[in-house]
Amino acid sequence: MIQVKNLTFAHLRPIFTDVSFTVGDDQIVGIAGPNGAGKSTLFKLLTGEEHPKEGNIIIDGSLVLVPQEIKYDPVLEKSFTIREYLDEHYVKDDREIISMLHGLEMNDIDLYGDPHGLSGGQKTKLAIIRALLLEPDILLLDEPTNFLDTKGKAWVSKFLSTYPKTLLLVSHDLELMDSSIDKIIAINPAKAQIEEYKGNYTTYLKLKAQHDALLTRQIVNETKHVKRMEKSLVGLMSRKSEKGVRQRVQLQKRIERIKESLPPLPREARGFKLNLPEPQNMSDIPVRIVDISKSYEDKVILEDFSMIVGRADKIALIGHNGAGKSTFIKIIVGDQDPSKGEVIKAEKLKIGYYSQELEALDFSLNLIETIETVKAMPIEKIRQHLSAFLFSGDRVFQKVGSLSGGEKTRLSIALLLLENYNMLILDEPTTYLDVMSQRIILEAIKKYTGTLIIVSHTEDFIKELKPTKALLLPEQKVTHWEDELLEKVSYI
Repeated sequence: MIQVKNLTFAHLRPIFTDVSFTVGDDQIVGIAGPNGAGKSTLFKLLTGEEHPKEGNIIIDGSLVLVPQEIKYDPVLEKSFTIREYLDEHYVKDDREIISMLHGLEMNDIDLYGDPHGLSGGQKTKLAIIRALLLEPDILLLDEPTNFLDTKGKAWVSKFLSTYPKTLLLVSHDLELMDSSIDKIIAINPAKAQIEEYKGNYTTYLKLKAQHDALLTRQIVNETKHVKRMEKSLVGLMSRKSEKGVRQRVQLQKRIERIKESLPPLPREARGFKLNLPEPQNMSDIPVRIVDISKSYEDKVILEDFSMIVGRADKIALIGHNGAGKSTFIKIIVGDQDPSKGEVIKAEKLKIGYYSQELEALDFSLNLIETIETVKAMPIEKIRQHLSAFLFSGDRVFQKVGSLSGGEKTRLSIALLLLENYNMLILDEPTTYLDVMSQRIILEAIKKYTGTLIIVSHTEDFIKELKPTKALLLPEQKVTHWEDELLEKVSYI
C-alpha cells in the first residue's frame, strides 16, 4: 500500500502542492499527465530518490522502480553475466528467463553474455525482466514499452494485466493503459494537484475532455465579462467626483481579483501549433544509395542494397527491432560508414536528424545554452522559441539532464525547427511524447514539403502520415505504401 499525505514538492516551479492520495494493495494504477507534469518526479519521491518539502509518504512492502532511461544501474555494473543480473540468486529456471527475453524481442541475447556493452534500450528491457522476476509488492514502471515494437508491447500488456501485486504505470501507449487499470491518478500541472479517476485511460480521457470543455467555457465567459468591465472602467475615467473615483478604484480591484482567480486554459484549448520551416531547394534526387552492405561481426544488417530517395518521398522504415532501421538511418546521416558501397548525396542536401537516443543533446547545458549551440539568437528570441514548446519562465535555465523524456523530445524538435532542412530523418519521434504532443508533431510533419524518412512503432501515427513508400527490413524491399503493410509485416 502507498499513502501520500499533504505532499508538497517544487523544482523551479511548484510540482505538487498539499497533495494526498492512496494506492491500495493489488491495485493497477495508471499515472497520467502531460510531458513535464511530474510523473517521473512522483516515482522518484516514492522511491526516496527525491524528498518532499512537506508531507509524508508511507510505503508498506517492497518497492522496485524501472525508470524510462537506464543511465546507471549499480546491480548491472557488478554483474558478470546477464543471467546474474536478471536473477542473482539463481531462483528461476533458464527457460523461463529465455521466454521473457524472447517476449521483449531479445532473441539474440546470450543469457551468459556480458551485460555492460548493451544499448540503453536493451538495458531497459533487462531491467523490466529483472523487476518482474523479483515480483515486488509495489512495482513502478515508467514508460516500459518505449523501445518495443507491436509484438513486444502485446507481451508486456498481457504480462502486466496479470501482475499479482500493486502496479503503478506511466505510459503513453493507450492499449497498455487500458489493460486492467483500476484507476488513473492524473497530475494537473496548472494546479500542482493530483486528480483521481476511476476506470481505465479511455474513461479518464472522456471525463477529462468533458471537464476541460466546461472549464474552457467558464474561462471564456469570465474573460468576456472582464473585458466588459474594463470598458466600463474607461467610461468612469471622466468622472472626477469623490464617488466616481471610489467606483473606479473598486471596479479596478474587482477586475484584478477576477483575473488573478482565472485558471489557465487546459493545454488542449490553447491552439498550440507547430509549423516546420520551408525546406531549402535541392535536386530531384537528394540521396542515391549504391550497393551498400553493413555487418557487425557475423551479423549481416544490409547486403548489396541500392535505392533512390526522391525529393517528394515520405518513406516509412518497417521492421522488427534489430532489423537494421537505425543502422540504415545512421549510414544516410553519416554517423556510420557502410562496409562497402556508397551513399551519394545532393550538393544542397541539408539533413535534420532526430534520434530516439537523444544523442544530439548535451545534458550539462541549460535550455538557452542548448539553443545557442545551434543558432545565434537574441535571448528574447530564444525565449519566444522555447515558449512555443511549453518552456517558459525560469524553466529556460533548467539543465537538459533534468528534463523528462518527453521534454527532451520537445527540445530536440525545437532544435530541428531552427533550420530549413530539406530532409528530415526521424527515428521514433513519438517515443516519449504524451498523446497531445504526438498529435501536434503529426500535424506539423503532415504539412512538411521536404523529403522525410521516419521510423515509428505507433501505427496510427504512421497511417495518418500517409507515407509514399515503405522500406521493409531485413527484406531490403522498397514498395509503395499501403496501410495493409502493417498487418502483413506485423513487426512495426
